[in-house]
Amino acid sequence: MNKKALVMCTGNSCRSIIGEALINKYLDNVEAYSCGVKPSGYINPNAKKVLQKYDAWDERYHSKNLDEVIDIEFDLVVTVCDHAKETCPMFPRPVKKIHVGFSDPDGKDYDEFLKTYQEIQDELLAKVKEGLK
Repeated sequence: MNKKALVMCTGNSCRSIIGEALINKYLDNVEAYSCGVKPSGYINPNAKKVLQKYDAWDERYHSKNLDEVIDIEFDLVVTVCDHAKETCPMFPRPVKKIHVGFSDPDGKDYDEFLKTYQEIQDELLAKVKEGLK
């Protein structure tokens, strides 16, 4: 049975999308979703480009509000920015929450997205795996 993880940030255009994609690509038996506390409504083109480069992009990824995923019974909620951590909403049932913060690459050049991708791969995956034990 798959565990379900939600990755949250503010805009759901970069970090949380990359986190969702990497969890789905690399962690067996884990189904990841993402959302934003104030979703931008778009995926940053550089986030999509870096995910495509590493064969982690899926057309179903899109910027969304918590309302779109609130009814899913998550096993873990991960905030990847301080704003999402501070404003993380209540869920219909108790759920374990962890915070693994990353700098926002939005507005920066493509190399920052490559760096963010690597940081998320190096740090987030192990913490999600541990958090789901």
